[in-house]
Amino acid sequence: MSGQCIDVLIPTCNRAAALAVTLTALASQTVRNLRIVVSDQSDGEGAAASAEVRAVLRYLAARALPVDMRRHLPRRGMAEQRAFLLAQAVAPWCLFLDDDVIIESDLIERLARIMRRQRCGFVGSALHGLSHRHDCRPHQQAIEFWEGRVEPEVVAPGSRAWERHHLHSAANLFHVQTRLGIGREATRAYRVAWIGGCVLFDTAKLRAAGGFDFWRELPPEHCGEDVLAQLRVMARCGGCGIIPSGAYHMELPTTVAARRVDAPKVLP
Repeated sequence: MSGQCIDVLIPTCNRAAALAVTLTALASQTVRNLRIVVSDQSDGEGAAASAEVRAVLRYLAARALPVDMRRHLPRRGMAEQRAFLLAQAVAPWCLFLDDDVIIESDLIERLARIMRRQRCGFVGSALHGLSHRHDCRPHQQAIEFWEGRVEPEVVAPGSRAWERHHLHSAANLFHVQTRLGIGREATRAYRVAWIGGCVLFDTAKLRAAGGFDFWRELPPEHCGEDVLAQLRVMARCGGCGIIPSGAYHMELPTTVAARRVDAPKVLP
């Protein structure tokens, strides 16, 4: 792994315990040159007032991984929350990591390896929902590998390529990687519709595609902002997922309850 710094950008709201778990996983990464920024929109005193979070922040500092905890209020929607985080990024690559994700110790290193090889707009790890470990859905497990360089690709809601999102439901990807027996040393890139929860972007390419500046065109209550940003980056620069993934969803209730306005379906 090169010495290139990676900014880890984490939006959080009223999930102190989950955030503590997510942050703890970052302390064990084989990549050490990380800068962690948390944008906190929690109620009350915020996540940093939690004993669990304070303990993990001390641990991270002792591991030479200090965390920049930013209180960012008022809430103006997830797109604005992500736009704020992107504005804090100074590294060439930035990892948007949700506050309810557990990642394996070599995951950021593997994401960075594929990014260096592909030089595309983003590389992501889809989240395994292990409560579905015994819920096998072969009809949702089609996978399309990138055999060469990742190329720009237009994916639109309702298109054939849009159906790829089923691979990331439940534990489908976990079942696929188990069946194929792909080891970490042989990590492969595959075609995606989008990836939620753990996505490494080329910072400049994300900004060139507009980042999350479209937040001003959305009401505060919306969803799909991460999807729209990825679709725009993918159309310009390409994007992919990696298998094996190495990211696990805590499967907590969503903090975005109002989902009537879905960004990629209301904005071009």
